[in-house]
Amino acid sequence: MKFSQISEPEVQKPLIIAALQDMGNVGNIVIDFINKSKGTTSFRRADSTELSYVLDKGGYIEIPKEGWDYKYSQNLIIFGGGSGQPKTNEELHELCKDVISVAKKYQVKFIYTVGGFHTSRIIRQEPKAYITTTSKDLTKQLEKLDVDLTPTKSVITGFNGLILGYAKINEIYGIGLYGEIDEPSIPQYRAAKSIIKTLEKLTYQNFGSTQELDVMAAEIDKKLRSDWKVDY
Repeated sequence: MKFSQISEPEVQKPLIIAALQDMGNVGNIVIDFINKSKGTTSFRRADSTELSYVLDKGGYIEIPKEGWDYKYSQNLIIFGGGSGQPKTNEELHELCKDVISVAKKYQVKFIYTVGGFHTSRIIRQEPKAYITTTSKDLTKQLEKLDVDLTPTKSVITGFNGLILGYAKINEIYGIGLYGEIDEPSIPQYRAAKSIIKTLEKLTYQNFGSTQELDVMAAEIDKKLRSDWKVDY
């Protein structure tokens, strides 16, 4: 990975919300929404230096550029969004370690991550946002806020799970919010909305109107009714 510091963010003991694209695109939908609603400013970038594929443009190839931005607004640091995850385990771990390094540099006490939670339950208009944390004590505190905890034991893979492990190792409070999805191959805007509303409750932040997500969810519903073929 190549890391580039663009500027120094004007923050004091901020929260970090960090997530990458995952099933149902939940992680990047949430991050991109928050960046837009908060009008965040980039201050650091992480670029992949490993190749896992090339793009054939019809007679010639191009090298894909994959990377993710750190952005800030008031006392928030937002990392990730966009598309993709690191293509190698080495880059995945390097990226997690960099987020932890940024957290320590700016005296972050809480790291939040978000993503999709695949379920067999029939989901209607309001998917649940399930929560897991880096300690039993923290979970007990959150239970007082009337939130839904992850209902079963599971393995959380990729950046949106591993970052919680790195937070725990480095004695930083970590909270994961995972929105229910029943179809991982389709963008899940309602799951993202559920997470955003729960994040507002936990962080005392206001991320603005989520009407845009309602519109996008309705558009997906319309496509599915017209026998839309998902591009895998």
